[in-house]
Amino acid sequence: MGSCLAKSTSDGDDSEHNVEFAGGNVQLITTKESWEQKLAEAKRDGKIVVANFSAAWCGPCKMIAPFYVELSEKHPSLMFLTVDVDELTEFSTTWDIKATPTFFFLKDGEQVDKLVGANKPELQKKMIAILDSENPCET
Repeated sequence: MGSCLAKSTSDGDDSEHNVEFAGGNVQLITTKESWEQKLAEAKRDGKIVVANFSAAWCGPCKMIAPFYVELSEKHPSLMFLTVDVDELTEFSTTWDIKATPTFFFLKDGEQVDKLVGANKPELQKKMIAILDSENPCET
């Protein structure tokens, strides 16, 4: 599905570029410290983190953002984070982001799954698998 590989040039006005990437229960990460704080919070609360590494200029990122917000509202037992790869370039590099959007699923700060590209059905499928592994049906 869609993903962005190259960075376009910006006009320098980044003041409103993250508006569509947050909302619902999605929390925008703007510093490495806030990332570490949210991961610690998730670990403490026993929540799995879904981290969306995206970019404001990326068409597929913009396309999937409302769906990501919708998922965050449907699944409050998970923590949804968005990281702008341009705002946190060095940090994003440590996660080996080759294309945006890239979604990581983290449990206790460790990666348990990953999805590259704006593939709604696959994102939904991975979310359900993660939720099912956490809450097996009782018979």
